[in-house]
Order: sequence, then structure tokens, then C-alpha cells
Amino acid sequence: MKEKILVTGAGGFIGSHLVELLVEKGFSVKAFVRYNSKNNWGWLENSTIKNQIEIVTGDIRDYDSVYNSMKDIKYVFHLAALIGIPYSYVSPKAYLETNINGTYNILQAAKELNIEQILITSTSETYGTAQYIPIDEKHPLVGQSPYSATKIAADQLAISYYRSFNLPVKIVRPFNTFGPRQSARAIIPTIITQILSGYDTIKVGNLHPTRDLTYVKDTVLGFYEIFNSNSLFGEVTNIGMNFEISMQDLINQIVKLIGKNINIISDTSRIRPANSEVERLYCNNSKLLSNTNWKPKYNLETGLIETIKWIEQNLSIYKADLYNV
Repeated sequence: MKEKILVTGAGGFIGSHLVELLVEKGFSVKAFVRYNSKNNWGWLENSTIKNQIEIVTGDIRDYDSVYNSMKDIKYVFHLAALIGIPYSYVSPKAYLETNINGTYNILQAAKELNIEQILITSTSETYGTAQYIPIDEKHPLVGQSPYSATKIAADQLAISYYRSFNLPVKIVRPFNTFGPRQSARAIIPTIITQILSGYDTIKVGNLHPTRDLTYVKDTVLGFYEIFNSNSLFGEVTNIGMNFEISMQDLINQIVKLIGKNINIISDTSRIRPANSEVERLYCNNSKLLSNTNWKPKYNLETGLIETIKWIEQNLSIYKADLYNV
């Protein structure tokens, strides 16, 4: 029998790519997606592996639906979360309920059901602006937004379950991920969709922050390799490229690849509060490289080419003229 894995947040950007990878690797996958009256399964709706997985609907904030989905499961990859940083300024409580209580539900159900391994998804936003570079897993944690504060809390809760109950938890901390299916609020789809929609002037937020960008297929491969490692239990492991690029240089590279001249304006509605902006993220990935067999298959340029190609084919699903927090 195939080993059975539950993926929460399976209909999302990274989650859907992870589900596809796990199916490719021969696992039996149960995909946990948020209940909705239309029975829509997010990005899995049109996935080529849709008929090879079991899909369950529920709410990560609801302990009963989480517990029931985990009854016949051996491993859990927990990705379900509210991730939009701008909306966390609007509704902080929603992030508390989803990111902290949702993680509690996974941990407690895993404890009750003796799950053999649980991967909790973190974020590089937990580090705040780099106090030194590259950022390793020992870097201080600084909650510069309600979103990042809830992710810090969820990570610490997971580590407490490892220490208190010997729960086999691993914390996966990706730096910024990009690629097909990413939300329009993210910087790369924002730039590409505006250019491909024919705008001569595109709107962006701050141009000076730097980010360490990983193509989504390499990110989910990192999840898989961390899962396969015999070590890393009770620990945090970064996924990133050991590389940084400013938003200005990123825009210039995308413009060059698309081959269109544009003007750029900074839209104040897209700019974080000054003390909340994370100015620099630059990953130290040595722990991942030394403890797993992870080797990225894409660099920034090849990942951008794939992303542009996919958005060109799916441009109609984006609303380039609207900015939604």
C-alpha cells in the first residue's frame, strides 16, 4: 500500500504544486481544501492529477474537520494559512484564528492520532529585516506584521509540541516563492500581469527591499527533501537560493525578458507601514544543503521565463487593473 499523506492548504499556490510532486513520488495523497458551497478545489480543480488524489473539504480552524481528515494518515504537510501581509493589517484576528489555532488543531490531532511526521510551513517573514546576512535559522525572530507574528507563534507552538510531547515535527521555512498559480498580490505576478495586459505604466510598492526568490518547483522539492531527512526533527530549516535581488532590479529583469518598455510608479496603497516593511531577506541555505539531497533545478531567470509563459496562457484569470490586499 502507498503511504498516505495529508496536505493542508492543498488548493493553494505552493500546496497544489506539492500535491503534484507527492503523487509523482508515489504517495497516496489526501488534499485538505477549505470548504465552500461551490465545492471548488482551488488550483487542484484543473490539475492533471485531480483524479489520483482524495480531496476532503473542511476548515483548518475547526478541530473536528481537521481531526477527522487525519484519522487514516501517516504524515502531514501543513500549509493552510492566511498569507497576505497587507490584509493582516486589516484583520489581524483572522490571522490569529487561522495561523495559530489552525496549527494547534494539526498538532493536537497529530498527537492524539500518533502521526509519524508533521511538517509545519513557516515563512522568512518571521526573521524581519535581516540583522545579518545571509540569514540562517539562528537569526532572531521579529514580528514586523500581524501575519509574521502569527507565524512566529505557530512555529513556536510546534516546537513546544516536539519538546513537550516528542511530537515528530519539522519546521519548513521557505523564503519568497514564485511561479505559476501565485496570487496576483505578489510582486512577480503583479508586474507580469500589468505588462502583458498592455499597460505602459505599472504600479508597484517599494522598489528598494531585497528578496531571495525560489521557483515553486524547487520550493516543494525542498519540502520533500526535508521530509525524507532522518534528521531535522524539532528544528527549523530554510529553503532559499542564497541570493538576493532588489525589487527594482527584479522589475528590470522581467521587463527585459518580456521585451517591452514601461514606466514604473510607486503606488502608496501597495507600500507597507515604514516600521513594518521587511527591507532585506537573503537566505543561508547551508543547513538544507548539508542535511538533504536538495539541488534547485531553476535559477531566477529560468523560473521567470516559466512564470511569464504560464501567465501569458492564463492572463484572463487575473485582474491587472485592481490591487487587492
